[in-house]
Amino acid sequence: MDESRHPGMGFGQFVAMIAALMATNALGIDAMLPALGRIGDGLGVAVANERQWVMTAYVLGFGAAQIFYGTLADRFGRRGTVFVALGVYVVASLWCAVAGSFEGLIVARVVQGLGAAGTRVLAVSIVRDCYEGRRMARVMSLSFLVFLGVPVLAPSLGQLVMLVAPWRVIFVALAAFALAVGVWIGWKLPETLDPRDRRPIAFANIFGAARVTLTDRASVGYTLAMTLVIGSWLGFINSSQQVFVDVFHRPGLFTLVFAMIAGGIAAASIVNARLVNRLGSRLISHVALLAFIALAIVQAAVAWAGMDTMWRFGAIQMAMMFCFGLMMGNFGAMSMEGLGHVAGSAASIQGLLSTLGGAVIGIVIGQNFDGTIVPLTLGFAVCGGLALGAVVWAERGRLFHGRRFGVA
Repeated sequence: MDESRHPGMGFGQFVAMIAALMATNALGIDAMLPALGRIGDGLGVAVANERQWVMTAYVLGFGAAQIFYGTLADRFGRRGTVFVALGVYVVASLWCAVAGSFEGLIVARVVQGLGAAGTRVLAVSIVRDCYEGRRMARVMSLSFLVFLGVPVLAPSLGQLVMLVAPWRVIFVALAAFALAVGVWIGWKLPETLDPRDRRPIAFANIFGAARVTLTDRASVGYTLAMTLVIGSWLGFINSSQQVFVDVFHRPGLFTLVFAMIAGGIAAASIVNARLVNRLGSRLISHVALLAFIALAIVQAAVAWAGMDTMWRFGAIQMAMMFCFGLMMGNFGAMSMEGLGHVAGSAASIQGLLSTLGGAVIGIVIGQNFDGTIVPLTLGFAVCGGLALGAVVWAERGRLFHGRRFGVA
């Protein structure tokens, strides 16, 4: 498949559009981080750990809705479904902006996550409609470069908004961004789903797609691995502000160090895009997973010994996020290798499992925050080790090797 599947739009613009669609979700998470303290103060939340629900509620909504978007996308096509998702996101963002209580904000954040779920499912499905194999992995990696570059800027953007306006304006900005992405898609992107691949909404088809997705060894193994590494990442997101405020007592440096950490993910996407065609997804992602585990063990040992500092923490986290970036795009591509004929449903099922499972893991890690970084670092180490087990199982005990689908 090639650019004829999106006529009138070159490869670069296609990648940028997919990245913008994915960034809608990333902004909904990371732009909130510097605002958690003010949100808690403004809505009467006294316990710091409870403020983590601003993030968790969004992720839970995001995870729960993905299976529905996949079914709708396979029946009605990609364009109409993505417009519904972005519409829900815009309305929910404005609802968040006017929420009068913490409980009301949490409900609105769940709905906002429900809308954001469509951006993830549709992005993966559209890419799979147009590309396959290593070409698909390259598109996903380049998209991740922009998408994962968002965390570098999003907290600073949130902080900038709060310098001139209340925290509620952050949600207005999110609504405006999603609306702009919808206009762009409506103007430039044709329907990418082949009419022959449209699937009627029927329980038999849904169960059939689920059976294919959940019995494919690569799909199951790599989805489980993604769940675990996403969970460790969400544990970091949930407790990151508290780490800088309560552990290192440097809230003013939060956006700077967070940007440095997130920059590791963006750098990984650049490296992966350049190397994946030469080295293959398996070699890159498997080496990255082993390095991730080693770094997590080192940081856990340093934290346990009480020797961590803010800059040491930031440097190790940046290296771990570099590994994270090398894993996620490749894990996602490999999990979809044999599922092109049910791409929409497969992406939604995998997204449902990895996001909800990751959210639960993130809640456990975040809610165990005790004024130190020990729970966080142990969470990384345990999740990395379990993810390695899932990958070894998916590959039948053989790491780094090529396979017949083309993403070697």
